[in-house]
Amino acid sequence: MNIRKLKERVRGDVLDDSETRARYSRDASFFQVTPQVVVFPRDVLDLKALVAFVEEERKEGNSLSLTPRAAGTDMTGGSIGESIIVGFEKYFNHMRKVNGDFAVAEPGVFYRDFERETLKKGMIMPSFPASREICALGGMVSNNAGGEKTLKYGKTEKYVRELKMILSDGEEYVIKPLTREELIKKIKGKSFEAQIYKKMYKLIEEHYEEIMNARPKVSKNSAGYALWNVWDKEKGEFDLTKLIVGSQGTLGLLTEIKLGLVPLKKHSRMMAVFLYDVELLSRIVDMVLPYDPEAFESYDNNTFMLALRYFYSFAKLMGVKSIISLGLKFIPELILIATRGIPKLVLLLEFTHDNENFLRATMSRLEKDIGKFNVKVRILENEAEAQKYHAVRRESFNLLRQKIKNKRTAPFIDDIVVAPPFLSEFLPQLDAILKQYPLTYTLAGHVGDGNFHIIPLMNLKDEKERGMIPELMDKVYDLVLRYGGSLTGEHNDGLIRSPYLRKMFGDSTYKLFEEVKMIFDPHAIFNPGKKVGSDLRFALDHIRRD
Repeated sequence: MNIRKLKERVRGDVLDDSETRARYSRDASFFQVTPQVVVFPRDVLDLKALVAFVEEERKEGNSLSLTPRAAGTDMTGGSIGESIIVGFEKYFNHMRKVNGDFAVAEPGVFYRDFERETLKKGMIMPSFPASREICALGGMVSNNAGGEKTLKYGKTEKYVRELKMILSDGEEYVIKPLTREELIKKIKGKSFEAQIYKKMYKLIEEHYEEIMNARPKVSKNSAGYALWNVWDKEKGEFDLTKLIVGSQGTLGLLTEIKLGLVPLKKHSRMMAVFLYDVELLSRIVDMVLPYDPEAFESYDNNTFMLALRYFYSFAKLMGVKSIISLGLKFIPELILIATRGIPKLVLLLEFTHDNENFLRATMSRLEKDIGKFNVKVRILENEAEAQKYHAVRRESFNLLRQKIKNKRTAPFIDDIVVAPPFLSEFLPQLDAILKQYPLTYTLAGHVGDGNFHIIPLMNLKDEKERGMIPELMDKVYDLVLRYGGSLTGEHNDGLIRSPYLRKMFGDSTYKLFEEVKMIFDPHAIFNPGKKVGSDLRFALDHIRRD
Protein backbone atom coordinates (compact mmCIF):
# COMPACT_ATOMS: atom_id res chain seq x y z
CA MET A 1 0.00 0.00 0.00
CA ASN A 2 1.23 3.47 -0.90
CA ILE A 3 0.80 5.26 2.48
CA ARG A 4 2.21 8.52 1.14
CA LYS A 5 -0.39 8.55 -1.63
CA LEU A 6 -3.15 7.75 0.88
CA LYS A 7 -2.11 10.66 3.10
CA GLU A 8 -2.26 12.97 0.10
CA ARG A 9 -5.80 11.86 -0.73
CA VAL A 10 -7.31 11.99 2.76
CA ARG A 11 -7.47 15.15 4.89
CA GLY A 12 -8.16 13.23 8.07
CA ASP A 13 -5.64 11.28 10.14
CA VAL A 14 -3.73 8.43 8.48
CA LEU A 15 -1.75 6.46 11.08
CA ASP A 16 0.47 3.45 10.46
CA ASP A 17 2.63 3.51 13.61
CA SER A 18 2.92 0.24 15.50
CA GLU A 19 1.12 1.50 18.61
CA THR A 20 -2.00 2.60 16.71
CA ARG A 21 -2.06 -0.55 14.60
CA ALA A 22 -1.78 -2.70 17.72
CA ARG A 23 -4.58 -0.79 19.48
CA TYR A 24 -6.91 -1.21 16.51
CA SER A 25 -6.02 -4.87 16.01
CA ARG A 26 -8.48 -5.73 18.77
CA ASP A 27 -12.11 -5.15 19.66
CA ALA A 28 -14.22 -6.74 22.42
CA SER A 29 -13.77 -10.18 20.85
CA PHE A 30 -10.92 -12.57 21.63
CA PHE A 31 -9.30 -12.01 18.22
CA GLN A 32 -6.30 -10.02 17.10
CA VAL A 33 -5.91 -8.99 13.45
CA THR A 34 -3.36 -6.25 12.77
CA PRO A 35 -4.30 -3.69 10.09
CA GLN A 36 -1.86 -2.03 7.70
CA VAL A 37 -3.16 1.43 8.53
CA VAL A 38 -5.86 3.21 10.55
CA VAL A 39 -7.67 6.16 8.97
CA PHE A 40 -9.89 8.70 10.74
CA PRO A 41 -11.81 10.42 7.93
CA ARG A 42 -12.88 13.99 8.58
CA ASP A 43 -15.98 14.02 6.38
CA VAL A 44 -17.87 12.42 3.51
CA LEU A 45 -15.30 13.66 1.01
CA ASP A 46 -12.62 11.67 2.85
CA LEU A 47 -14.77 8.54 2.72
CA LYS A 48 -15.27 8.98 -1.01
CA ALA A 49 -11.53 9.43 -1.41
CA LEU A 50 -10.91 6.23 0.57
CA VAL A 51 -13.18 4.17 -1.67
CA ALA A 52 -11.54 5.64 -4.78
CA PHE A 53 -8.06 4.93 -3.38
CA VAL A 54 -8.90 1.29 -2.64
CA GLU A 55 -10.32 0.80 -6.14
CA GLU A 56 -7.23 2.33 -7.72
CA GLU A 57 -4.94 0.13 -5.63
CA ARG A 58 -7.00 -2.93 -6.50
CA LYS A 59 -6.50 -2.24 -10.23
CA GLU A 60 -2.76 -2.15 -9.57
CA GLY A 61 -2.90 -5.58 -7.95
CA ASN A 62 -3.12 -4.48 -4.29
CA SER A 63 -6.05 -6.17 -2.60
CA LEU A 64 -7.09 -3.56 -0.04
CA SER A 65 -10.30 -3.28 1.93
CA LEU A 66 -12.14 -0.97 4.35
CA THR A 67 -13.31 -2.15 7.77
CA PRO A 68 -15.54 0.42 9.51
CA ARG A 69 -15.20 0.84 13.26
CA ALA A 70 -17.07 3.07 15.69
CA ALA A 71 -16.45 2.32 19.39
CA GLY A 72 -14.77 -1.07 18.89
CA THR A 73 -17.10 -2.95 21.29
CA ASP A 74 -17.92 -5.69 18.78
CA MET A 75 -17.67 -9.15 20.40
CA THR A 76 -17.24 -11.11 17.17
CA GLY A 77 -14.18 -9.55 15.52
CA GLY A 78 -16.45 -7.60 13.20
CA SER A 79 -14.56 -4.33 13.58
CA ILE A 80 -11.02 -5.60 12.92
CA GLY A 81 -9.30 -6.40 9.63
CA GLU A 82 -5.97 -6.84 7.87
CA SER A 83 -6.12 -3.80 5.59
CA ILE A 84 -7.56 -0.32 6.36
CA ILE A 85 -9.51 0.36 9.55
CA VAL A 86 -11.88 3.31 9.08
CA GLY A 87 -12.38 4.91 12.49
CA PHE A 88 -15.57 6.96 12.87
CA GLU A 89 -15.33 7.91 16.53
CA LYS A 90 -12.94 10.85 16.11
CA TYR A 91 -14.69 13.07 13.55
CA PHE A 92 -18.04 11.43 12.70
CA ASN A 93 -19.40 12.07 16.19
CA HIS A 94 -21.99 14.84 15.79
CA MET A 95 -25.60 14.92 16.89
CA ARG A 96 -27.57 16.57 14.08
CA LYS A 97 -31.01 17.00 15.63
CA VAL A 98 -33.61 15.66 18.02
CA ASN A 99 -37.04 16.49 16.67
CA GLY A 100 -40.26 15.00 17.98
CA ASP A 101 -40.11 11.23 17.68
CA PHE A 102 -36.81 10.96 15.81
CA ALA A 103 -33.16 11.95 16.07
CA VAL A 104 -30.36 12.24 13.50
CA ALA A 105 -26.72 11.54 14.35
CA GLU A 106 -23.44 10.35 12.86
CA PRO A 107 -22.23 6.76 13.36
CA GLY A 108 -19.39 7.69 15.74
CA VAL A 109 -21.76 9.17 18.36
CA PHE A 110 -21.66 7.18 21.59
CA TYR A 111 -25.05 5.92 22.65
CA ARG A 112 -24.63 7.50 26.11
CA ASP A 113 -24.26 10.94 24.48
CA PHE A 114 -27.15 10.27 22.11
CA GLU A 115 -29.42 9.27 24.99
CA ARG A 116 -28.46 12.32 27.03
CA GLU A 117 -29.83 14.51 24.23
CA THR A 118 -33.01 12.49 23.64
CA LEU A 119 -33.83 12.40 27.36
CA LYS A 120 -33.97 16.20 27.32
CA LYS A 121 -37.08 15.68 25.18
CA GLY A 122 -38.40 12.83 27.35
CA MET A 123 -37.60 10.32 24.59
CA ILE A 124 -35.38 7.26 24.26
CA MET A 125 -34.14 4.86 21.60
CA PRO A 126 -34.86 1.63 23.49
CA SER A 127 -32.78 -0.98 21.63
CA PHE A 128 -29.57 -0.16 23.50
CA PRO A 129 -27.36 -3.13 24.47
CA ALA A 130 -25.70 -3.84 27.82
CA SER A 131 -22.65 -1.92 26.54
CA ARG A 132 -24.74 1.27 26.36
CA GLU A 133 -22.07 3.36 28.13
CA ILE A 134 -19.27 2.45 25.70
CA CYS A 135 -20.91 1.56 22.37
CA ALA A 136 -21.64 3.86 19.42
CA LEU A 137 -24.59 4.17 17.04
CA GLY A 138 -22.69 2.86 14.01
CA GLY A 139 -22.04 -0.43 15.76
CA MET A 140 -25.61 -0.65 17.03
CA VAL A 141 -26.93 -0.32 13.49
CA SER A 142 -24.30 -2.60 11.96
CA ASN A 143 -24.99 -5.37 14.48
CA ASN A 144 -28.75 -4.81 14.78
CA ALA A 145 -28.25 -4.35 18.51
CA GLY A 146 -30.72 -5.35 21.15
CA GLY A 147 -30.82 -5.52 24.91
CA GLU A 148 -33.01 -5.71 27.97
CA LYS A 149 -35.86 -3.64 26.47
CA THR A 150 -35.97 -5.56 23.19
CA LEU A 151 -38.71 -7.85 24.47
CA LYS A 152 -41.21 -4.97 24.49
CA TYR A 153 -39.74 -2.52 22.00
CA GLY A 154 -37.86 -4.61 19.43
CA LYS A 155 -34.32 -4.34 18.08
CA THR A 156 -32.51 -1.54 16.27
CA GLU A 157 -33.98 -2.63 12.91
CA LYS A 158 -37.34 -1.30 14.11
CA TYR A 159 -36.00 2.22 14.74
CA VAL A 160 -33.83 2.96 11.70
CA ARG A 161 -35.89 5.29 9.53
CA GLU A 162 -33.25 6.46 7.09
CA LEU A 163 -29.54 5.98 6.40
CA LYS A 164 -26.93 7.87 4.47
CA MET A 165 -24.07 5.73 3.24
CA ILE A 166 -21.21 5.50 0.79
CA LEU A 167 -21.67 2.62 -1.64
CA SER A 168 -18.92 0.87 -3.59
CA ASP A 169 -19.10 3.38 -6.47
CA GLY A 170 -17.78 5.96 -3.98
CA GLU A 171 -20.98 8.05 -3.91
CA GLU A 172 -23.20 8.88 -0.95
CA TYR A 173 -26.86 7.87 -1.12
CA VAL A 174 -29.94 8.16 1.09
CA ILE A 175 -31.45 4.75 1.84
CA LYS A 176 -35.04 4.82 3.10
CA PRO A 177 -38.34 2.94 2.70
CA LEU A 178 -39.88 3.21 -0.77
CA THR A 179 -43.49 2.78 -1.81
CA ARG A 180 -44.23 0.45 -4.72
CA GLU A 181 -44.48 3.44 -7.03
CA GLU A 182 -41.21 4.94 -5.78
CA LEU A 183 -39.49 1.57 -6.23
CA ILE A 184 -40.65 1.28 -9.85
CA LYS A 185 -39.34 4.77 -10.54
CA LYS A 186 -36.06 4.04 -8.75
CA ILE A 187 -35.19 0.88 -10.70
CA LYS A 188 -35.63 2.74 -13.99
CA GLY A 189 -32.67 4.96 -13.11
CA LYS A 190 -29.12 4.61 -14.40
CA SER A 191 -27.13 5.17 -11.19
CA PHE A 192 -25.28 2.48 -9.28
CA GLU A 193 -27.88 2.82 -6.53
CA ALA A 194 -30.68 2.22 -9.08
CA GLN A 195 -28.93 -0.95 -10.25
CA ILE A 196 -28.74 -2.17 -6.66
CA TYR A 197 -32.49 -1.66 -6.23
CA LYS A 198 -33.22 -3.38 -9.53
CA LYS A 199 -31.07 -6.41 -8.71
CA MET A 200 -32.27 -6.68 -5.12
CA TYR A 201 -35.92 -6.48 -6.15
CA LYS A 202 -35.34 -9.20 -8.75
CA LEU A 203 -33.50 -11.43 -6.26
CA ILE A 204 -36.20 -11.13 -3.61
CA GLU A 205 -39.10 -11.56 -6.03
CA GLU A 206 -37.58 -14.67 -7.64
CA HIS A 207 -36.79 -16.30 -4.30
CA TYR A 208 -39.53 -14.80 -2.15
CA GLU A 209 -40.94 -18.04 -0.73
CA GLU A 210 -37.49 -19.44 0.06
CA ILE A 211 -36.44 -16.18 1.72
CA MET A 212 -39.54 -16.02 3.91
CA ASN A 213 -39.10 -19.66 4.93
CA ALA A 214 -35.45 -18.95 5.83
CA ARG A 215 -36.44 -16.33 8.41
CA PRO A 216 -35.38 -17.65 11.84
CA LYS A 217 -38.36 -18.68 13.97
CA VAL A 218 -37.27 -16.63 16.97
CA SER A 219 -37.94 -13.06 18.07
CA LYS A 220 -34.28 -11.96 17.88
CA ASN A 221 -31.77 -12.60 15.12
CA SER A 222 -28.62 -10.91 13.83
CA ALA A 223 -27.36 -13.82 11.71
CA GLY A 224 -27.00 -13.50 7.94
CA TYR A 225 -28.55 -10.77 5.78
CA ALA A 226 -32.17 -10.02 6.76
CA LEU A 227 -33.62 -10.43 3.26
CA TRP A 228 -36.99 -11.41 4.73
CA ASN A 229 -37.49 -7.90 6.13
CA VAL A 230 -36.95 -5.92 2.91
CA TRP A 231 -40.06 -6.38 0.77
CA ASP A 232 -43.36 -6.00 2.63
CA LYS A 233 -45.85 -6.89 -0.07
CA GLU A 234 -48.85 -6.28 2.15
CA LYS A 235 -47.80 -2.67 2.87
CA GLY A 236 -46.26 -2.22 -0.58
CA GLU A 237 -43.00 -1.07 1.00
CA PHE A 238 -39.46 -1.91 -0.15
CA ASP A 239 -36.96 -0.99 2.56
CA LEU A 240 -33.24 -1.65 2.09
CA THR A 241 -32.45 -0.16 5.50
CA LYS A 242 -33.75 -3.47 6.87
CA LEU A 243 -30.96 -5.24 4.98
CA ILE A 244 -28.20 -2.78 5.89
CA VAL A 245 -29.07 -2.93 9.59
CA GLY A 246 -27.15 -5.94 10.87
CA SER A 247 -24.92 -6.20 7.77
CA GLN A 248 -21.83 -5.43 9.88
CA GLY A 249 -20.32 -2.89 7.49
CA THR A 250 -20.09 -5.36 4.60
CA LEU A 251 -22.32 -3.39 2.20
CA GLY A 252 -21.02 0.17 2.53
CA LEU A 253 -19.98 2.93 4.93
CA LEU A 254 -22.61 4.67 7.07
CA THR A 255 -22.37 8.45 7.26
CA GLU A 256 -25.62 9.47 8.99
CA ILE A 257 -28.41 7.67 10.84
CA LYS A 258 -32.01 8.73 11.45
CA LEU A 259 -33.54 6.85 14.39
CA GLY A 260 -37.06 6.69 15.75
CA LEU A 261 -37.67 7.38 19.45
CA VAL A 262 -40.28 6.39 22.02
CA PRO A 263 -41.49 8.26 25.13
CA LEU A 264 -39.89 7.30 28.43
CA LYS A 265 -42.40 5.83 30.90
CA LYS A 266 -42.84 7.63 34.22
CA HIS A 267 -42.81 4.65 36.58
CA SER A 268 -40.85 1.41 36.77
CA ARG A 269 -41.04 -1.62 39.11
CA MET A 270 -39.14 -4.90 39.20
CA MET A 271 -40.07 -8.39 40.33
CA ALA A 272 -37.55 -11.14 41.16
CA VAL A 273 -38.51 -14.81 40.74
CA PHE A 274 -36.33 -17.54 42.25
CA LEU A 275 -36.61 -20.70 40.17
CA TYR A 276 -35.45 -24.05 41.56
CA ASP A 277 -36.90 -26.25 38.82
CA VAL A 278 -35.84 -25.31 35.27
CA GLU A 279 -38.61 -27.52 33.88
CA LEU A 280 -41.06 -24.82 34.98
CA LEU A 281 -39.34 -22.10 32.96
CA SER A 282 -41.32 -22.36 29.70
CA ARG A 283 -44.63 -22.39 31.59
CA ILE A 284 -43.62 -19.33 33.62
CA VAL A 285 -42.54 -17.48 30.48
CA ASP A 286 -45.89 -18.30 28.85
CA MET A 287 -47.66 -16.89 31.90
CA VAL A 288 -45.54 -13.73 32.13
CA LEU A 289 -45.46 -12.55 28.52
CA PRO A 290 -49.17 -11.61 28.27
CA TYR A 291 -48.52 -9.15 31.11
CA ASP A 292 -46.29 -7.21 28.69
CA PRO A 293 -43.08 -6.79 30.69
CA GLU A 294 -40.58 -4.25 29.41
CA ALA A 295 -37.70 -6.56 30.32
CA PHE A 296 -37.48 -10.23 31.30
CA GLU A 297 -33.89 -11.04 32.26
CA SER A 298 -32.16 -13.94 33.99
CA TYR A 299 -28.95 -15.19 35.52
CA ASP A 300 -27.96 -18.63 36.72
CA ASN A 301 -26.77 -20.17 40.00
CA ASN A 302 -23.12 -19.79 38.93
CA THR A 303 -23.62 -16.03 38.73
CA PHE A 304 -25.33 -15.96 42.12
CA MET A 305 -22.52 -17.98 43.71
CA LEU A 306 -19.87 -15.64 42.30
CA ALA A 307 -21.51 -12.68 44.04
CA LEU A 308 -21.36 -14.61 47.32
CA ARG A 309 -17.83 -15.87 46.73
CA TYR A 310 -16.44 -12.37 46.18
CA PHE A 311 -18.84 -10.58 48.51
CA TYR A 312 -16.33 -7.98 49.73
CA SER A 313 -15.20 -7.04 46.21
CA PHE A 314 -18.84 -6.99 45.14
CA ALA A 315 -19.57 -4.51 47.94
CA LYS A 316 -16.91 -2.16 46.62
CA LEU A 317 -18.27 -2.40 43.07
CA MET A 318 -21.69 -1.42 44.37
CA GLY A 319 -20.22 1.52 46.25
CA VAL A 320 -21.19 0.04 49.62
CA LYS A 321 -18.71 1.11 52.31
CA SER A 322 -18.84 -2.02 54.43
CA ILE A 323 -19.56 -5.69 53.97
CA ILE A 324 -22.07 -5.43 56.84
CA SER A 325 -24.05 -2.79 54.94
CA LEU A 326 -24.15 -5.00 51.86
CA GLY A 327 -25.16 -7.98 53.97
CA LEU A 328 -28.10 -6.00 55.31
CA LYS A 329 -29.19 -5.25 51.75
CA PHE A 330 -29.22 -8.98 50.97
CA ILE A 331 -30.97 -10.24 54.12
CA PRO A 332 -34.09 -11.49 52.23
CA GLU A 333 -31.91 -13.38 49.75
CA LEU A 334 -29.70 -14.85 52.48
CA ILE A 335 -32.77 -16.10 54.33
CA LEU A 336 -34.01 -17.68 51.12
CA ILE A 337 -30.68 -19.43 50.55
CA ALA A 338 -30.63 -20.69 54.14
CA THR A 339 -34.09 -22.20 53.81
CA ARG A 340 -34.23 -23.38 50.20
CA GLY A 341 -30.69 -23.25 48.83
CA ILE A 342 -29.31 -21.52 45.71
CA PRO A 343 -31.92 -21.15 42.93
CA LYS A 344 -31.13 -22.58 39.49
CA LEU A 345 -32.19 -19.32 37.87
CA VAL A 346 -33.10 -15.86 39.08
CA LEU A 347 -35.64 -14.18 36.80
CA LEU A 348 -35.93 -10.38 36.74
CA LEU A 349 -39.18 -8.90 35.41
CA GLU A 350 -39.38 -5.17 34.84
CA PHE A 351 -42.64 -3.34 34.18
CA THR A 352 -43.16 0.30 33.26
CA HIS A 353 -46.23 2.47 32.92
CA ASP A 354 -47.30 6.09 33.22
CA ASN A 355 -49.95 5.13 35.79
CA GLU A 356 -48.35 3.88 39.02
CA ASN A 357 -51.59 2.37 40.36
CA PHE A 358 -52.03 0.34 37.18
CA LEU A 359 -48.43 -0.84 37.52
CA ARG A 360 -48.90 -1.98 41.12
CA ALA A 361 -52.15 -3.80 40.29
CA THR A 362 -50.54 -5.59 37.35
CA MET A 363 -47.63 -6.83 39.44
CA SER A 364 -49.91 -7.91 42.26
CA ARG A 365 -51.95 -10.08 39.87
CA LEU A 366 -48.81 -11.56 38.34
CA GLU A 367 -47.37 -12.33 41.78
CA LYS A 368 -50.44 -14.40 42.58
CA ASP A 369 -50.33 -16.20 39.23
CA ILE A 370 -46.65 -17.09 39.47
CA GLY A 371 -47.13 -18.14 43.09
CA LYS A 372 -49.19 -21.07 41.79
CA PHE A 373 -45.91 -22.65 40.68
CA ASN A 374 -44.68 -22.72 44.30
CA VAL A 375 -41.75 -20.42 43.53
CA LYS A 376 -40.45 -17.55 45.63
CA VAL A 377 -41.42 -14.10 44.29
CA ARG A 378 -40.31 -10.66 45.49
CA ILE A 379 -41.72 -7.35 44.27
CA LEU A 380 -38.90 -4.87 44.76
CA GLU A 381 -39.92 -1.69 46.48
CA ASN A 382 -37.49 0.78 44.96
CA GLU A 383 -34.76 1.41 42.41
CA ALA A 384 -31.99 0.68 44.94
CA GLU A 385 -33.26 -2.88 45.37
CA ALA A 386 -33.53 -3.32 41.62
CA GLN A 387 -29.98 -2.10 41.15
CA LYS A 388 -28.80 -4.78 43.56
CA TYR A 389 -30.04 -7.49 41.21
CA HIS A 390 -28.74 -5.72 38.13
CA ALA A 391 -25.33 -5.52 39.81
CA VAL A 392 -25.25 -9.27 40.46
CA ARG A 393 -26.01 -9.96 36.81
CA ARG A 394 -23.59 -7.41 35.37
CA GLU A 395 -20.66 -7.50 37.79
CA SER A 396 -20.27 -11.08 39.05
CA PHE A 397 -18.48 -12.32 35.97
CA ASN A 398 -16.30 -9.22 35.86
CA LEU A 399 -15.20 -10.06 39.41
CA LEU A 400 -14.32 -13.60 38.39
CA ARG A 401 -12.32 -12.35 35.44
CA GLN A 402 -10.35 -10.05 37.72
CA LYS A 403 -9.67 -12.74 40.32
CA ILE A 404 -8.50 -15.56 38.07
CA LYS A 405 -5.09 -15.02 36.53
CA ASN A 406 -3.95 -16.23 33.09
CA LYS A 407 -7.50 -16.51 31.79
CA ARG A 408 -9.65 -14.17 29.74
CA THR A 409 -13.19 -14.03 28.40
CA ALA A 410 -13.78 -16.12 25.30
CA PRO A 411 -17.03 -15.12 23.56
CA PHE A 412 -17.80 -17.80 20.98
CA ILE A 413 -21.16 -19.26 22.12
CA ASP A 414 -22.17 -15.95 23.61
CA ASP A 415 -25.48 -15.12 21.96
CA ILE A 416 -27.69 -18.13 21.26
CA VAL A 417 -31.48 -17.89 20.85
CA VAL A 418 -34.13 -20.57 21.24
CA ALA A 419 -37.87 -19.87 21.30
CA PRO A 420 -39.10 -19.73 24.95
CA PRO A 421 -41.50 -22.71 24.66
CA PHE A 422 -38.46 -24.97 24.20
CA LEU A 423 -36.34 -23.60 27.04
CA SER A 424 -37.33 -26.21 29.64
CA GLU A 425 -36.08 -28.93 27.28
CA PHE A 426 -33.18 -26.99 25.81
CA LEU A 427 -31.41 -25.66 28.91
CA PRO A 428 -30.75 -29.04 30.61
CA GLN A 429 -29.29 -30.36 27.33
CA LEU A 430 -27.14 -27.25 27.02
CA ASP A 431 -25.95 -27.73 30.59
CA ALA A 432 -25.03 -31.37 29.84
CA ILE A 433 -22.89 -30.26 26.88
CA LEU A 434 -21.10 -27.56 28.86
CA LYS A 435 -20.34 -29.96 31.71
CA GLN A 436 -18.31 -32.12 29.32
CA TYR A 437 -15.62 -29.42 29.40
CA PRO A 438 -13.55 -28.06 32.32
CA LEU A 439 -14.79 -24.50 31.88
CA THR A 440 -15.67 -21.68 34.22
CA TYR A 441 -18.65 -19.77 32.86
CA THR A 442 -21.89 -18.04 33.72
CA LEU A 443 -25.18 -18.10 31.85
CA ALA A 444 -27.29 -14.97 31.70
CA GLY A 445 -29.58 -13.40 29.20
CA HIS A 446 -32.93 -12.18 27.99
CA VAL A 447 -35.15 -15.11 28.95
CA GLY A 448 -38.30 -13.49 27.54
CA ASP A 449 -36.75 -13.77 24.07
CA GLY A 450 -34.95 -17.05 24.77
CA ASN A 451 -31.62 -15.26 24.21
CA PHE A 452 -28.70 -16.41 26.40
CA HIS A 453 -25.10 -15.31 26.77
CA ILE A 454 -22.45 -17.88 27.73
CA ILE A 455 -18.93 -16.49 28.02
CA PRO A 456 -16.33 -18.89 29.46
CA LEU A 457 -13.01 -17.92 30.99
CA MET A 458 -10.14 -19.67 29.21
CA ASN A 459 -6.37 -19.82 29.07
CA LEU A 460 -5.98 -19.04 25.38
CA LYS A 461 -2.25 -19.72 25.49
CA ASP A 462 -3.10 -23.38 26.09
CA GLU A 463 -3.50 -25.23 22.79
CA LYS A 464 -5.75 -27.83 24.41
CA GLU A 465 -8.16 -25.16 25.67
CA ARG A 466 -8.21 -23.44 22.27
CA GLY A 467 -9.05 -26.82 20.76
CA MET A 468 -12.24 -26.90 22.82
CA ILE A 469 -13.61 -23.89 20.95
CA PRO A 470 -14.60 -25.47 17.60
CA GLU A 471 -15.74 -28.67 19.35
CA LEU A 472 -18.03 -26.81 21.71
CA MET A 473 -19.34 -24.51 18.98
CA ASP A 474 -20.34 -27.51 16.87
CA LYS A 475 -22.17 -29.19 19.73
CA VAL A 476 -23.94 -26.09 21.05
CA TYR A 477 -24.89 -24.81 17.60
CA ASP A 478 -26.21 -28.23 16.53
CA LEU A 479 -28.43 -28.19 19.62
CA VAL A 480 -29.63 -24.63 18.96
CA LEU A 481 -30.49 -25.41 15.33
CA ARG A 482 -32.27 -28.62 16.34
CA TYR A 483 -34.75 -26.34 18.13
CA GLY A 484 -35.00 -23.92 15.20
CA GLY A 485 -33.04 -21.21 16.96
CA SER A 486 -30.49 -18.59 15.93
CA LEU A 487 -26.75 -18.60 16.54
CA THR A 488 -26.84 -14.88 17.37
CA GLY A 489 -29.64 -12.70 18.65
CA GLU A 490 -27.80 -9.39 18.89
CA HIS A 491 -23.99 -9.76 18.73
CA ASN A 492 -23.85 -10.66 15.00
CA ASP A 493 -21.62 -13.00 12.97
CA GLY A 494 -18.16 -11.44 12.52
CA LEU A 495 -15.12 -13.69 12.34
CA ILE A 496 -16.46 -16.24 14.81
CA ARG A 497 -19.94 -17.09 13.50
CA SER A 498 -19.87 -16.23 9.80
CA PRO A 499 -18.40 -19.69 9.01
CA TYR A 500 -21.56 -21.25 10.50
CA LEU A 501 -24.10 -19.35 8.40
CA ARG A 502 -24.21 -22.07 5.76
CA LYS A 503 -25.03 -24.61 8.51
CA MET A 504 -27.77 -22.38 9.91
CA PHE A 505 -29.46 -21.34 6.65
CA GLY A 506 -28.49 -24.07 4.15
CA ASP A 507 -26.60 -23.84 0.86
CA SER A 508 -29.38 -22.23 -1.17
CA THR A 509 -30.05 -19.30 1.18
CA TYR A 510 -26.33 -18.86 1.79
CA LYS A 511 -25.88 -18.41 -1.97
CA LEU A 512 -28.46 -15.62 -1.81
CA PHE A 513 -26.34 -13.95 0.86
CA GLU A 514 -23.36 -14.21 -1.52
CA GLU A 515 -25.45 -12.58 -4.26
CA VAL A 516 -26.38 -9.71 -1.91
CA LYS A 517 -22.70 -9.08 -1.22
CA MET A 518 -21.90 -9.16 -4.94
CA ILE A 519 -24.71 -6.73 -5.78
CA PHE A 520 -23.61 -4.15 -3.23
CA ASP A 521 -19.88 -4.77 -3.18
CA PRO A 522 -18.70 -6.52 -6.38
CA HIS A 523 -14.99 -6.11 -5.55
CA ALA A 524 -15.34 -7.08 -1.86
CA ILE A 525 -13.81 -3.88 -0.50
CA PHE A 526 -16.12 -3.55 2.54
CA ASN A 527 -15.19 -5.62 5.61
CA PRO A 528 -14.35 -8.89 3.85
CA GLY A 529 -14.48 -12.20 5.69
CA LYS A 530 -17.67 -11.38 7.56
CA LYS A 531 -21.11 -12.72 6.63
CA VAL A 532 -19.83 -14.41 3.43
CA GLY A 533 -16.39 -15.47 2.29
CA SER A 534 -15.43 -16.31 5.86
CA ASP A 535 -12.80 -18.79 7.03
CA LEU A 536 -13.01 -20.57 10.39
CA ARG A 537 -9.33 -21.52 10.19
CA PHE A 538 -8.40 -17.84 9.81
CA ALA A 539 -10.52 -17.00 12.85
CA LEU A 540 -9.02 -19.72 15.04
CA ASP A 541 -5.49 -18.79 13.97
CA HIS A 542 -6.10 -15.20 15.09
CA ILE A 543 -7.29 -15.90 18.62
CA ARG A 544 -5.31 -13.75 21.03
CA ARG A 545 -2.83 -15.67 23.12
CA ASP A 546 -2.32 -13.00 25.82
